[in-house]
Amino acid sequence: MQAYCMKCRKKVEISNPKSITMKNGRPATQGTCPKCNTKVFRIGKS
Repeated sequence: MQAYCMKCRKKVEISNPKSITMKNGRPATQGTCPKCNTKVFRIGKS
């Protein structure tokens, strides 16, 4: 799964992806950028 990294300014493959549920109940995936280790986030079912 890919997400947009704000630091690298491009789409990257998510490292250590975790399925989470946001406060409003929507599903999302959270992980890290493999290049810069910044948190990346993707809303939607994983």
